[in-house]
Amino acid sequence: MLILTRKAGESLHLGDDIKITVFSVQGKQVKLGIDVPEDMTVYRDEVYQRIKEENRQAMQTSDNDLLAVTRLWKTDRK
Repeated sequence: MLILTRKAGESLHLGDDIKITVFSVQGKQVKLGIDVPEDMTVYRDEVYQRIKEENRQAMQTSDNDLLAVTRLWKTDRK
């Protein structure tokens, strides 16, 4: 992990398309401004982790799920 020190009003760039600016620091809270391309999605870490977990759960299958699908498919084809 790269750790940088920035003061309010200072920025850093990630490649050519992403700019992060420190707007203010108050106690334990830092206010950031992030310029990203319109087609790039930005998530807070806790939201991103929840999305990853939900996607992981959605991809899990059990034998019961496969048997249920098989039964439905057989019923539908009759």
